Amino acid sequence: MLASIPSPSFNVFDVGPLTIHIYGILMGIAVGTAYVVLARRYEKLGGDRRVAESAGFWCIVIGFIGARLAYVLPRLDNYSDDWLGVFRMWEGGIALFGGLTFGAAAAVFVVRRRRGNFWVFADAAAVALPAAQAIGRWGNYFNQELFGTPTTLPWGLEIDPENRPARYLDAGTFHPTFLYEMLWNIGIIVLLLWLERHRKLRRGVLFGLYLVLYSVARFLLELIRTDSPARYLGLSRNGWYSLLVVLVGLGLLWWIQHRKEALPAEDAASAGDAAAAAGDGEARDEEAGDGVIEV
Repeated sequence: MLASIPSPSFNVFDVGPLTIHIYGILMGIAVGTAYVVLARRYEKLGGDRRVAESAGFWCIVIGFIGARLAYVLPRLDNYSDDWLGVFRMWEGGIALFGGLTFGAAAAVFVVRRRRGNFWVFADAAAVALPAAQAIGRWGNYFNQELFGTPTTLPWGLEIDPENRPARYLDAGTFHPTFLYEMLWNIGIIVLLLWLERHRKLRRGVLFGLYLVLYSVARFLLELIRTDSPARYLGLSRNGWYSLLVVLVGLGLLWWIQHRKEALPAEDAASAGDAAAAAGDGEARDEEAGDGVIEV
């Protein structure tokens, strides 16, 4: 092997009596980044920042519950001797699609309740979510988890023997799927921001593109990942869910392009200003007419 990516030699460190998990730190940074980006983008796109902050908070809380449930339920046997391990999320083990589903439900409820614009919120989240994912995937790197099948490519990831699947104990390097997904998420962010800047898009298009782009990559990565607890017709549970989300994203994009769109707020305001100006002009004409002496 001429080259490879070494895995970290540690994933925890002690601070006095506390044991700090690198995974937990990175997840905290990822969540904080998503929260800040979401609030700032929602405000930039014309929404009330307080709506985004409230909805973002509940998306995080409910989303993490959903992400943990989606990870734990297919692996309940792993916790039969340690039920408290179900709650130790900082040690690793969350499923993105579970968090996305529960978080989206929370967003719909809170944004509607706060009388915000859900599609503006969704487009703000379309950048915030891949930003969080790009950071959070480094936690998998420190935990030596969620890697792919063995490879001899120069960027193969070294995995310690105790973390290798039983059928791959003789393999030394594996596909760094955490790196593939991190780079793909950065690419999604760059593309969406470019489109937002250079194209006139309807609200919700960015979110629909995010769903499609991320899920296509996730489907392909699931074909080489080795951590799936079960496969159905040769495809993991997350692989099937990826296909479903692709269909949902495509359906959303079709609906957005074909629905009758309301006049955007800024256009409505401009139209109102124009109408008001026209009304003032007519009023001035009438006043001027009243002052004319006919002969």
